[in-house]
Amino acid sequence: MSADPFVTDQSFEQGEFSGQVRLGRYEAQYEELFAEALEDGVITVEERQRLERAVSSLGLDPKRIRALEEALVAAYATRQGVLAREISAPGEVPIEDSPHSSLRPFDPSAHVRALEGRVTFLEKRVAELEHELEEARSHVAVEVDVSDFHAPTTKDDPEDLHRRVRADPRDLDTLHALYKAVSATDVDRAYRIARVLEHLGGSKPEQRALAAMHAPEGLVRPRTSVGGDAWKRLLFHPDEEVLTGEIFAVVAGPILLGRVAALRHQNALPKMDPARLVDPKTSTVQAVRCFAWAASILGQALPRLYADPSWDGLAEIVTGVPLATRIGKKALSGRSAQELAFAAGRHLAGYREDHFVRQLVPSIPDLEDIFLAALTIGQPALPLAAQVKARAQPIAKAIEPLLEPSHVDRLRGHFLRFVEEGGRTNLQRWAAAAEFTTARAGLLLADDLGAAQTMLAAEGVGDMPARIDDLVVFWSGERAGKLRNQLGIAVGG
Repeated sequence: MSADPFVTDQSFEQGEFSGQVRLGRYEAQYEELFAEALEDGVITVEERQRLERAVSSLGLDPKRIRALEEALVAAYATRQGVLAREISAPGEVPIEDSPHSSLRPFDPSAHVRALEGRVTFLEKRVAELEHELEEARSHVAVEVDVSDFHAPTTKDDPEDLHRRVRADPRDLDTLHALYKAVSATDVDRAYRIARVLEHLGGSKPEQRALAAMHAPEGLVRPRTSVGGDAWKRLLFHPDEEVLTGEIFAVVAGPILLGRVAALRHQNALPKMDPARLVDPKTSTVQAVRCFAWAASILGQALPRLYADPSWDGLAEIVTGVPLATRIGKKALSGRSAQELAFAAGRHLAGYREDHFVRQLVPSIPDLEDIFLAALTIGQPALPLAAQVKARAQPIAKAIEPLLEPSHVDRLRGHFLRFVEEGGRTNLQRWAAAAEFTTARAGLLLADDLGAAQTMLAAEGVGDMPARIDDLVVFWSGERAGKLRNQLGIAVGG
């Protein structure tokens, strides 16, 4: 076995990458050029000629570029409250008849009217929010969940015992009973429960002996990577509604472009030092090698990596095109292989297209607006309250031009499924569950609850007990065993 913990065995079979945020590289370059030209709200003749040359030299589809421009102009109008304009050369056709008619001639009076309208809208919105707040305070929502209720079975039934673990993940007596119930028939599960008990400080000598006997030398050595179906069936937290993530996945690319355009307009787009860009194939930095190793096992495309010891952090997504990760000094030194494996797995899970919008937009109200915008693309006749429509429609107008016809069809299908499944989702619960899923991905690679707790603490997460409790439930359950069996890392498998 190699001394390098961050290599896969020769027998490892890389499956297809799944759940990637996709954005055409050349379209991304054009987006940057057009956003720069649009910065002052005016597209000059010279700028338009330069843009046309870029379309030709990059071999871009004019229809796709037209859609991209419309989306960026819509985003500009939403941010600024005014329409952009394009100056046509003498003798050219009027701008309304040109291929770029989304850029209207500038009208100062219209500018003033737009600002006045924006002020009126904001004043009305403040009043609506104050009313909604009073309504919310007068109605306390009570959510009753009896989905986990089952008639009592025998006291030695593993699934009944695991339901009790879900109710109280730190009940040592229940964990000991679960260990006893599975030890004769499922060695891998007994091993994982022994590791849980060891972490909680309640293990017995026989359990410590089992954990020591089967603990991997170094890191796990899978035979294959995690497939898309395994992510959703075995790794996702049960509260992470798959359909909600699939809806966000369709619009992840356009939301990224919109975010990049907004940051560029604010002159806040992150600028990374090119000297800190590292090549994982040749780098000797352990954290860098770990991220490449983790990406291959999780079936994720590896983003560009920057090693930045001057940044006092662990790892963060650098918003831009192409996407990148900055690895800070909390990961670059003083970490065990298990700690790095957990950090890399958790971080890379955030790049999945069904999680990525959550990384870009941490605010739940903003997530709701994006979700509703996606639904309105799938069903334009979706009935929405006036104030909700005022928030969602501009987002939909900015997103839709960037979608392929197949993406719009997917949103139509997702809308129909959403209605069939009740037409309700809890985005607060979904977002929390997505965070739990990323930690589960980290634990799958690290096989060490202590490492998980250390790295969650290094990130400064605010709900540490809940995170560890969920990892205990996951690691002592049947789904983790099925996933480990698929990867070829189950004890006795």
